[in-house]
Amino acid sequence: MKNFLVIAALAICTFANAQKKGSILVMGSIEYNSQNVSNSGSEDKTNSFTFSPKVGYQFHQNWTAGIEAGVGTAKREFSNNTESKLNNFSLGGFLRYSKPLNQTFSAYADLGVGYQNRKTTNTVGPLSTINEGDGFYIGVTPAIFINVNKGFGLNFNIGGLGYNTLNYDGNNGNGDNVKNFNFTFGKAFSVGISKNF
Repeated sequence: MKNFLVIAALAICTFANAQKKGSILVMGSIEYNSQNVSNSGSEDKTNSFTFSPKVGYQFHQNWTAGIEAGVGTAKREFSNNTESKLNNFSLGGFLRYSKPLNQTFSAYADLGVGYQNRKTTNTVGPLSTINEGDGFYIGVTPAIFINVNKGFGLNFNIGGLGYNTLNYDGNNGNGDNVKNFNFTFGKAFSVGISKNF
């Protein structure tokens, strides 16, 4: 079960359509996680799902521009009739530069910028509290594409560089302001598949 959870967390399936000038690029990533923890008669359950589609236009041999979005949800249930639910949403644009290294390998980097929203709902019995914030994100993600056969290939990345903010609405306007800077080169890893038409 642990191996399945690790694979589900790391595997990101990416579907791409078109890598020629004047063509449309359609791609997306999907991630699902499920975990059950039992300890001394209590049980905690966590489930999460994320979907991140992209649509772009390749206006130059090496450049693609488009829009990107992200929707995600996570729910954690405790045995004492308590649960926590998290919803994420993002919408923005991206710019990709790709460079063929030879007939088999290509390198590319995506620059993404946009709006994001996060909503957390904590429920204890019949009572619920909601904490919602919005802000922006910017990130750079480099990757390698390996052409396996006739446009079908694999995408590998090992992290990236990102900055994001979230401003939460609190009581009397005194909410939290969160700013994150992430440098994950070598720390994160994802594998995807793609098909170019």
